Amino acid sequence: MNKPKYLIPIALALAVGVAIAGYGWTHWRNTGPGPGFASGNGRIEATEIDIATKSPGRVVDILVGEGDLVTEGQTLAHMQIQSLEAQRDEARAHQRQAETAIASAEAQVAVRESDAAAAHAVVSAREAELDSAQRRLARSDDLSRDGAASQQELDDDRARVRSASAATAAARAQEAAAISAIAAARAQVASARAVALAGDATVARIQVEIDDGTLKAPRSGRVQYRVAQPGEVLGGGGKVLNLVDLSDVSMDFFVPETVAGKLAMGSEVHVVLDAAPQYVIPAKVSYVASTAQFTPKTVETASERQKLMFKVKAQIDRELLRKYLTQVKTGLPGVAWLKLDPQAAWPTELAVKVPQ
Repeated sequence: MNKPKYLIPIALALAVGVAIAGYGWTHWRNTGPGPGFASGNGRIEATEIDIATKSPGRVVDILVGEGDLVTEGQTLAHMQIQSLEAQRDEARAHQRQAETAIASAEAQVAVRESDAAAAHAVVSAREAELDSAQRRLARSDDLSRDGAASQQELDDDRARVRSASAATAAARAQEAAAISAIAAARAQVASARAVALAGDATVARIQVEIDDGTLKAPRSGRVQYRVAQPGEVLGGGGKVLNLVDLSDVSMDFFVPETVAGKLAMGSEVHVVLDAAPQYVIPAKVSYVASTAQFTPKTVETASERQKLMFKVKAQIDRELLRKYLTQVKTGLPGVAWLKLDPQAAWPTELAVKVPQ
């Protein structure tokens, strides 16, 4: 049977309508709802943190599993620390020995100071004896010239002066030795205190290593992977867990140079995820590449393969992320929309819409 002639115009109209709709959809997706908008394809990414050992050791236990939400400072795992505890006890014993050495050296200082005081007293006594002998010799010398004293008495007085002078010199030498002994004893005190400080530092260092044996979350986030298992021996820097900080989430996407040149740090971005197209997530430009590069194959279109694109990062608001922390997922693909004309208004379909 021949088709009615009135169906031909209807079919042509439908074909034209489909073509126009397809062109409009493609045009809207690539350039935005008007010349003041642009878009780029990307994926949601979060800051990843590796929880790793500082020193080699055996994993005793892991207290969290993959997918668990953890808070900053929460204990995640323990490393074996018995050998470190033994080293700390040994260091503390050396520390006590150093403290005893300090006390002994300080006691020696007191003894040397006492010896110096006694030596000073002896010097004073010897100086007094020398002064007396010198005065007596002077009198004997006068009397001898007047014939009132014998030569023997004069010689005896001279001998007393020499003897007192020698005794005074010996006493002064002993005093100097005592003063030097004080200095040596004080040096021993300083040395003992230095050893004690070194002992304190050793104990503190080992205690830090012991504390590092308890692996804690440096920030809040979600456990993405358990890299190691209890009982495994890891080297220094061995990874135990991998966390993602769900409050530090962004989308990396690519735009042509004509768009990148119009972007400023802090420019408004609206993100629409493929998995939740009913929501529009607010973000801001936090990074624009200074050099161009080819778009990665995972996000480029056939026409974009011939273009040089600039990488842009859109940072999602942290307060919003904290509010919906349990719903945040990484790796989700989506579209980042940019408003290039500050006077343009966001269309209704791109107005911010977040879960209630």
